Amino acid sequence: MFGVLRLGHRHERDKRITTHLALLSRVYGCKEFHLTVKDSSVTNSLKGVNRRFGDVTKIVENTKPKELVRVWKGTTVHLSMYGDRIEKLDEIDKNENILFIVGAEKVPPWVYNESDYNISIGNQPHSEVSALAIALYRMYGDAPLYADRHGEMTVIPEPRGKNVMTNSAREGI
Repeated sequence: MFGVLRLGHRHERDKRITTHLALLSRVYGCKEFHLTVKDSSVTNSLKGVNRRFGDVTKIVENTKPKELVRVWKGTTVHLSMYGDRIEKLDEIDKNENILFIVGAEKVPPWVYNESDYNISIGNQPHSEVSALAIALYRMYGDAPLYADRHGEMTVIPEPRGKNVMTNSAREGI
């Protein structure tokens, strides 16, 4: 089981990036996506995707980040451009509870001190979405990308074009 903590979130500037972090987390089977503030645009977007494509991720708003990191039962992994090289992720048991922490604004020093791991995803400025994508792929591979989430709809892989079926129509085949 893993969760994601979106540390900081500026409503107008970050809602799209935070939504993308939530969607990426969901694809990998994230159980809890924590936001430090309430943002109905992010919450409603994720709830809509969960409904249509399968309910996977619970969104938790108004999370107190310091408290969450301190009480997390498992390993906390802060992703940034500072810290240990990505190979350090290989030391973590992917079957345990992992909380991935991704920042929005300047990350406060306590995150570096309280996290079990500070993992650099390269040593150049990069997107927090790309950092999480690389870390999740490194930890879990590509198997979660094609898992059936048992929602109202299913995407049927095709070499060209789009094929999305409602699950009621799919059952009739």
